[in-house]
Amino acid sequence: MFITVSAAATAYGLQAEGKHNSTETVRLVGGDSRCAGSLELKHQGDWKQVSDTHWNLKKAAVACKELDCGSAVSVGWREESSDRSVWKLKYDCVQSGSALRECARSDSSSTIVDLNCSESVRLVNGTSLCSGRLEVKTNKSPQRWSSVCEDDFDHQDAEVVCRELGCGAPSVLQGVHYGEVEAPMWTKEFQCGGQESALLDCGSSGSERNVTCSPGKVVGLTCSEPVRLVGGDSRCAGIVELKHLDWRPVINYDITPDTAAAICKELDCGSAVSVDEKEESSYRDMWRVSSDCVQSGTVLRDCVTPWHFHIALNLTCSDLFQPNISVSSSMDGASEAQQQRFRVFRGSTFNVSCSIQPQYPGGSFQLTFTSLNSAHNYTQPAVNHSAHFLFPAAQAVHHGNYSCVYHVSVLSHNFSSESRLLSLTVSDLLFPPNISLDGDSEAQQQGFRVFRGSIFNISCFIQPQYPGGSFQLTFTSTNSAHNYTMPAVNHSAHFLFPAAEPAHQGSYSCVYHVSVLSHNFSSESRLLSLTIIDPTPLIIRAVILPLTLLLVNAALYLYCKEGRLKRKELIYIQMDF
Repeated sequence: MFITVSAAATAYGLQAEGKHNSTETVRLVGGDSRCAGSLELKHQGDWKQVSDTHWNLKKAAVACKELDCGSAVSVGWREESSDRSVWKLKYDCVQSGSALRECARSDSSSTIVDLNCSESVRLVNGTSLCSGRLEVKTNKSPQRWSSVCEDDFDHQDAEVVCRELGCGAPSVLQGVHYGEVEAPMWTKEFQCGGQESALLDCGSSGSERNVTCSPGKVVGLTCSEPVRLVGGDSRCAGIVELKHLDWRPVINYDITPDTAAAICKELDCGSAVSVDEKEESSYRDMWRVSSDCVQSGTVLRDCVTPWHFHIALNLTCSDLFQPNISVSSSMDGASEAQQQRFRVFRGSTFNVSCSIQPQYPGGSFQLTFTSLNSAHNYTQPAVNHSAHFLFPAAQAVHHGNYSCVYHVSVLSHNFSSESRLLSLTVSDLLFPPNISLDGDSEAQQQGFRVFRGSIFNISCFIQPQYPGGSFQLTFTSTNSAHNYTMPAVNHSAHFLFPAAEPAHQGSYSCVYHVSVLSHNFSSESRLLSLTIIDPTPLIIRAVILPLTLLLVNAALYLYCKEGRLKRKELIYIQMDF
């Protein structure tokens, strides 16, 4: 008889035998609890045992749910001494969500289904029977399924749950949003040591309390799928074994390429390279995997059926590791790297390196580059499991995303594996310097005007980045060009001109030069336009015009005064008459 029942089941004092509710249509009998035993179904008024040699956990989960038990933990079948009247269930009907009795048809068989469901814990709404939101049922009345707040649950508690459900070790433990509907919550904090066989065997915080998960999160748990390859040359080659209560080989019957690919993917071993068989010395207990079940997207563990056979599945996966990508630059000491982003400076030499851990000889690396405007591929053979792509001078066109793709042929099959993306930014090493003019001048829209013969000073300065360096003041006019150089003192330099002359009229700019890590770099300011003007016309305008206005005002004053005197004389004459 193939069935293993958790020893914790008897701790609840529940018995499978005894009175059954008259409305029941499904039950488990002969086990240590109401959630373990031989599956019986009431249909057309008759209770009969269920017979099927192809039941897997995915099918069994439907029965566990209908029984209001937890998750399906194990399923098997046993041979009775003789044939008897049984119910057989149509698989497609069961998976459609119909009640079990609606899927039953009468038959005769000596093979009986045995089923074990968890009694107090289950994972719901997950991608497999070993993942989902955790719910716990109390052994007190009224019994109901309750979610658990993530603050009341830790990794040791998760280990106990995964073990109780017959799953692998916990791989993901996180809070999940339950939804907007108010849901019952478990009212105690679990305090497991990690070695208990059932969650309700663990200690808990003392008294019950009102619980509201904050911020509305409950425990979401994913247990790993226990599958491995043994007896091969690497961890990705050998006989396929699956743990479902115990480790057993998987038989080679009905294994499709999709099933083999699913096993390799589960093991993080790339793609399937070859599928063959290995004959055992005698018949033994094995697992048979339903390929139809796997192809529906269900994980391997949920698709196995116990089998007695002597030929095991031997599988070789490509086992390609993910290649690594890195960047080095001739300016590493001044460049910047942040996680998956890297900055190189314009004009510097940089190198993109691809490498992979040794697995297979030969192969090649393809460096892929994508930007907003273009895409390029560069290929080199793998030498010592690496390749180096050299770029002599970084330019703006090199700004974009890079990845390494490793290609190799194994047993006449071509495989490839791609690295993470690396984002590369090309920027200038130096800030642009500033240029300014001091002296007797005036600013206009197109530049500055300086009076002929006056002293003026052109200043160059830059934000502090590197010590030292020098400033070169460049001058260009329609007839000549000159350069003046001074060392940078406090990141600035001042060029003094004692007397402005027409020859100084033209365009000026500051160029900052500095050596960084034995490389010479420079950065140029904006242009400053300078015009030299003669101050004489300005002096004339400044003196003659005010004097003229003064004389005009004086003449007007005298004229007006003389006019008033004449009017007074005229008045006196008229009065004499």
